Amino acid sequence: MIQLRTYVYMDSLQPQLAEYMATVSQGFLPVPGDSCLWVEVSPGMAVHRLTDVALKATNVHLAQQVVEREFGSMVIHHRDQSEVQEAGRGLLARLGASQDDRQPCRIPWQETIRGMTPDHTVLINRQNRRGNMILPDQSMFILEAEPAGYIIYAANQALKAASVSLIDVRAVGVFGRLTLAGREGDVDEAARAAIHALHNPAGT
Repeated sequence: MIQLRTYVYMDSLQPQLAEYMATVSQGFLPVPGDSCLWVEVSPGMAVHRLTDVALKATNVHLAQQVVEREFGSMVIHHRDQSEVQEAGRGLLARLGASQDDRQPCRIPWQETIRGMTPDHTVLINRQNRRGNMILPDQSMFILEAEPAGYIIYAANQALKAASVSLIDVRAVGVFGRLTLAGREGDVDEAARAAIHALHNPAGT
């Protein structure tokens, strides 16, 4: 029995997120403006079956596949939204499921820290080398989601909503984590968009 943990569709990858994903992707690299589908299932090995279905039925590209002990995730993308949407429908049909069967998202933690100190920002910048750097006196928004895959959709929606810097986004494992930074008002707007996205994830 395959459990559908995460199933989220992004109509247009925002530039910062697309470039960030490209730094960790081992497959075909996404570019800004691509549509994208992120799927996470349990048990982890089952993701190979779904990857096979998507790649044989459509022209989508595989950006990433992660097989963990308990969970497996796959990321497909294409410039043509209809290709990604059709791949999503094929995956759901293979599972005998609908997107409504995906696991609801839970937010274990969210917080905005204002006026960041230099010591704090330096440490964060040394830990996270794939995204942008956070600067002293900026505000920082941190968000945690379960299942992990939903955090990618939250990041994309936040970047659509406000002019903020993507510091870090991690979408594998039990929890997904997002870190954004910028001017206080922009960070507040991005935070609202990210939280709304987790409560209202998009599907194909």
